[in-house]
Amino acid sequence: MSSKRYRKALELVDATKQYTLAEALEVLKKMPATKFDQTVEIAIKLGVDPRQSDQMVRGTVPLPHGSGKNVRVLVFTSGGESEQAAKDAGAEYVGFDEYIKKVSEGWVDFDVAIATPAAMAEVRKLGRVLGPRGLMPNPRTGTVTDDTAKAVTEVKAGRVEFKIDKTANLHVPVGKVSFDANQLSDNIMALVDAVSKSKPSSAKGAFLLSCTVSATMSPGLALDLKSLQQAAAAA
Repeated sequence: MSSKRYRKALELVDATKQYTLAEALEVLKKMPATKFDQTVEIAIKLGVDPRQSDQMVRGTVPLPHGSGKNVRVLVFTSGGESEQAAKDAGAEYVGFDEYIKKVSEGWVDFDVAIATPAAMAEVRKLGRVLGPRGLMPNPRTGTVTDDTAKAVTEVKAGRVEFKIDKTANLHVPVGKVSFDANQLSDNIMALVDAVSKSKPSSAKGAFLLSCTVSATMSPGLALDLKSLQQAAAAA
């Protein structure tokens, strides 16, 4: 059964309407508050077949105003400049053998894993732990690199990853309810623009099929795709 707060929030939503981004954020801001700072999320349905390897949609985008999340970073590196650089950039966990062992035993108390190319031979063996949680370092997302300082700095600053699930949907955090509407709008448009540009050449027809914005404990609001894509392209 829905909570009283959720039912009040639902009363503010017109389920038959497709909102402009400005309208949706205005409604979202009017919804009853929670005891914590909710994460604002965008859900996008894509016109691709995730069963086809050439239609996989995955990438990263730096959010102009950050995600509002304290990102805990683990860096797999066997020492040298990359280790010190990662520490200086603010990575919470930096090392090799001890973290290979901890993760292999099921420890996943971090949000992003970064690895140097040399470390990947061992890190790949952690696939059964890291893979299902979306934590496996990947060159395509900038998390396999010798420039650990840059990678750590970018994820700490609010670079987020997007990847379609088995139903061709993306779910991406774009900030917090405490952000002002302009900050959320900038972040959302940056994401939509990045996703739009990631359309696989093999995908035919419409690419972005639907888009919804919501907060952790709030109902979603359907966005008008045409106005959203135009605004994102012009930003």
